[in-house]
Amino acid sequence: MTSRTLVAGVDSSTQSTKVVVCDAETGAVVRTGRAAHPDGTEVDPNAWWDAFTTASEGLLEGVSAIGIAGQQHGMVTLDEDGEIVRPALLWNDTRSAQAGADLTAELGAETWANAVGSVPVASFTVAKLRWLAEHEPEHAARVARVLLPHDWLTWRLTGELVTDRGDASGTGYFSPAESAYRADLLKHAFGRTPELPRVLGPAETAGEHNGMLVSAGTGDNMAAALALELAPGDVVVSLGTSGTVFGVAETAAADASGEVAGFADATGRFLPLACTLNAARVLTSTATLLGVDQHGFDELALAAAPGSGGLTFLSYLDGERTPNLPDAKGSLSGMTRDNMTPQNLARAAVEGMLSGLAAGMDAVRAQGVRVGRVLLIGGAARSAAVQAVAPIVFGVPVEIPEAAEYVAAGAARQAAWALSSSPEPPIWQGKTRLTLDEPTDAELAEGIRVQHRHYEARALQHGVPAKTRED
Repeated sequence: MTSRTLVAGVDSSTQSTKVVVCDAETGAVVRTGRAAHPDGTEVDPNAWWDAFTTASEGLLEGVSAIGIAGQQHGMVTLDEDGEIVRPALLWNDTRSAQAGADLTAELGAETWANAVGSVPVASFTVAKLRWLAEHEPEHAARVARVLLPHDWLTWRLTGELVTDRGDASGTGYFSPAESAYRADLLKHAFGRTPELPRVLGPAETAGEHNGMLVSAGTGDNMAAALALELAPGDVVVSLGTSGTVFGVAETAAADASGEVAGFADATGRFLPLACTLNAARVLTSTATLLGVDQHGFDELALAAAPGSGGLTFLSYLDGERTPNLPDAKGSLSGMTRDNMTPQNLARAAVEGMLSGLAAGMDAVRAQGVRVGRVLLIGGAARSAAVQAVAPIVFGVPVEIPEAAEYVAAGAARQAAWALSSSPEPPIWQGKTRLTLDEPTDAELAEGIRVQHRHYEARALQHGVPAKTRED
């Protein structure tokens, strides 16, 4: 029997660590592991290491290379001795919202967008560093190095302070277009320039750990794009704790409105991305309100006609990032005695959540990303109601790739790439995808009306109008 080369990928996400071991040639998953993270929007990074150790126990024998993908934006601070200064602030910690607004006001949104491809918001590391300098000066004074979550785990594995351009592009002080740090912006935000990780190329090696090659690693969205092997015209909509919309581009994006983050990807290209704070939990929260489980929620939503009888649900239950409304609340409009039914409310929750992502898709499209089809991933993509509504709201063909740990798989594919020293990553695709039913012309027309009502409600309540695909 011919022996095969094995590689491992790690997804250190907000909620847990997932590890997959794959065949380096085909991408076939050989074994997996998982361990939970503590809840909350700040966490001791050592919890990530403990979760990695638990999740990978007994899995890494015979593995030749490993890659780490991590949640983007988080702020990890180390002192001169490499000790953690304070718990890491995660992407979804919104205490830095005012700091992001202040940074934008000080230099101007266009200046930020042109410099680093994005406008600072609460999630970005640069805003968190400003918050730290202002609110915890005693901690700020101790900071000698600033890392991202994946950087810190790679450092624990190899002892090397490195990152990649994909994850670095989410800091707010790295230029994807120039592939270089903007130390001037870091100094402006933090007051000085602590040491930053060296930026590796897509297939470069970070070092070794227990005989395994360790690849550069990347951010979670970049790793998912790598796993899905995105081609021009493909746009991913990911429905997890947060919702994301992204596609690959050959040129860097610079959106002064702040709706699109002009990230780099993990292949040397770019990854314009729009993110919403409200995705799968909109559905679970509405199901709880209606007193049903997920299956019952789907049944209710599917029993309502497209358009939910005119109900419009702005699903800003946890504030919102796109548009940048960290203090916003959810709202339901268009209510009448006739349309206030459990069925319409359930469907309005689905349409509202997906309309927020459709608005993000419009913003990404405006940055030059062609939207030929949507690849729908994430836990909520399994919802029957989501599968029925998504093609109507998005207005383009929708496919659901085979369920997988895409972030961990992307990290594993990067590890295989680094191990092979090839100009391009290995081809792992060819897996089954579910193509969702195409909507009728009448349903497509209703989808446009749903999105228009979403924009109208957004403009009326928050003053942030935008154009839809038909404008």
